[in-house]
Amino acid sequence: MKILALSTAEPGCSLAVTDNDQLVCETYWHSRLTHSRRLLSMAGDLFPDQAGCEISDVDAFVAAKGPGSFTGLRIGISAVLGLSTALSRPAAGVSSLDGIACRFSQVDVPVCAMMDARRGQVYCAVFRFEHGRLKEKTDDTVCSPKQAISMVSGKDAVFAGSGARVYETKIQETFKGRARMAPPFMDAVSAAALAWAARTTPDFFQNPANTLVPDYLRSEGADAPRGFA
Repeated sequence: MKILALSTAEPGCSLAVTDNDQLVCETYWHSRLTHSRRLLSMAGDLFPDQAGCEISDVDAFVAAKGPGSFTGLRIGISAVLGLSTALSRPAAGVSSLDGIACRFSQVDVPVCAMMDARRGQVYCAVFRFEHGRLKEKTDDTVCSPKQAISMVSGKDAVFAGSGARVYETKIQETFKGRARMAPPFMDAVSAAALAWAARTTPDFFQNPANTLVPDYLRSEGADAPRGFA
């Protein structure tokens, strides 16, 4: 199954094409351009040269459905729904936090994915993987950094995402320096990780829970700064 996945949940825009378990190509672009201006250019670069196929050959579409930028999410979801309708292919949504945490599916400690939600809050979920597969995940939530850190049980954990980067000092103080911080280049939501999450979940595209609708986690009141979407 060929999947085109994308994330517009954050300032960076990520697109990836996978073919079953194989990553075919992936691109990431962080600039002052809006997502609406970047998406077409990035897709044009992928198809057909980098992907080795036409976009009409894609079997399914996946998008980050939130949390994240309200405007950014709407742009990405609208693009995927448009492609899905035009090509009569299934489309589904994956949590933006999965697009961070699934990069660490081989670790043997809890993974706390935290995105900066501004207002002194983070979007957060804690994941546990076993033999490369998701075993357990808390509900996505928006909360204070202190509350997010308290969700992690045990003495060791991986912290990743823009929120973990912003509150790294607080995390290390709580874990007395034992927290494993993801490298900065692995903090962003990865389109390839979104595709992997969909690919490894049985009957993913048939499950109504994965319907592609935005999941903002909080009411729209303070979207990202100018240029974010």
